[in-house]
Amino acid sequence: MGSNVGAWILLFLSSLGVLALIKFLHEMWWVPTRIKHVFNSQGVKGPSYKFIHGNTKEIATIKDQARTPFTDVSHDIYPRIQPHFVTWFQVYGKNFVNWYGPQPELVITEPEMIKEIASNKSVSSARPDLGSFHKKMLGDGLVTSKGRKWARQRKLANQAFTAESLKNMIPAMIESVEMLLLRWKTMVGNEVEINAEFRILTAEVISRTAFGTNYLQGKEVFEMLKELSTIAGRNYYNPRFVGLSTIFKSKDELKADELQKGIEDLIMQTIKEREKIMVVDSDTTDFLGQLVKANHETDENYHVSIQDIIDECKTFYVSGDGTTSLVLSWAVLLLSIHTEWQERARQEVVELFGKEYPRSEGIAKLKTIGMIINETLRLYPPGIAIIRKNEKEVKLGSLVIPANVILHVPVLALHHDRKIWGEDAHLFKPERFSEGISKATKNNPSAYMPFGFGHRNCVGSNFATNTAKITLAMILQRYRFTPSPNYVHSPVHLLMLIPKNGVQMMLHDL
Repeated sequence: MGSNVGAWILLFLSSLGVLALIKFLHEMWWVPTRIKHVFNSQGVKGPSYKFIHGNTKEIATIKDQARTPFTDVSHDIYPRIQPHFVTWFQVYGKNFVNWYGPQPELVITEPEMIKEIASNKSVSSARPDLGSFHKKMLGDGLVTSKGRKWARQRKLANQAFTAESLKNMIPAMIESVEMLLLRWKTMVGNEVEINAEFRILTAEVISRTAFGTNYLQGKEVFEMLKELSTIAGRNYYNPRFVGLSTIFKSKDELKADELQKGIEDLIMQTIKEREKIMVVDSDTTDFLGQLVKANHETDENYHVSIQDIIDECKTFYVSGDGTTSLVLSWAVLLLSIHTEWQERARQEVVELFGKEYPRSEGIAKLKTIGMIINETLRLYPPGIAIIRKNEKEVKLGSLVIPANVILHVPVLALHHDRKIWGEDAHLFKPERFSEGISKATKNNPSAYMPFGFGHRNCVGSNFATNTAKITLAMILQRYRFTPSPNYVHSPVHLLMLIPKNGVQMMLHDL
């Protein structure tokens, strides 16, 4: 009897093993083979799928080979940042399929297909899972959530960034920049690492305008998120499989868990402080106040949980800090090199405001600074790709795309495309935006997308642009800046397009 039971157990376990093997082979071999055949039959090619790893090892190798130091400040960065795309576009054409592990990714540069993705709500609203490290950074916030939850979160975010709300934020933005400039008084004639300075500034602006706190309270959150983003960036081409990562955690995974807990504990403290304040004064319009109010909603259509609030705060910290500090850092670098544009921008500020603080009605009139910001975002977009995932089969243009394929729109490639922008695409020429984005892109606005597109475009784009305009205007009123002899041009993609070694500038009084 005992031997029969043992035999049955052994047979059962063997059956489980066979089923697990079949499932593994189905996901790792059969599905990629089928999808590759579907695309090949429609004329869409790409690098060969390698079992389990896809093209991740190949990409890492190509990127390592292209990682030679810049000998000067060149804005022709696309071949260094995405050398694998440069090669594959030449070999396979405008659209091709590559593989992130067993996950197929259709890279799309055809303008008409991009327009279709942007206008197709079911496609443009869908987001793929970004992996465990990114999930720890952003949770299930506005960037990563889907469906009804995303729609509810987007509505709350829209309420926090109305035109009137943005206007009300201007005094806090000006006060934060004033603190920066007062600190810079002691640095005149010396080297300043402006990327670090602008991270402090944007942290202060975000803390004041969105959370009703100050930088010191948010400083730890920003620092931990920065460390977590570094971990996420270096693991981007190192896909981990769910089963393994839950049993055997790498050193990075253990550190990421620790950082996630620390970040969420600090945000929870901020939420509790706000709840105490709102017992006395519930009349609050900032982002955190809106979220706390929604937490007390009894209607499920408007209610958000405490974890939802934490995730939204993390998302805003990451997105707001990265976008604003980076556009300011790259813009000041560009103006330090192209001094004629620095002087043109300064003259515009003086004509509009003299030496007074920027006024809300004048910010929209900063046309030259607006052109400079647009060109900065073209050459150095913070996010170098827009990623979507069709959850069911869809037709885009002449292509029928199977379900569960990542749709990758390569922003950096489009922003540096000589066929769109001309042979001077790698040069800093803000005048190309003098008649607006449509004329700059030769009536192809979908070729320029620093803040995304479609239904999931960046809700904080006007917030980031206003902050950048005010900051540049106030700096230009007081200082000139030139590159430091110690500056080494080193843009790298680490979650966002960042200056690896910082941006060192020399600061001069006017």
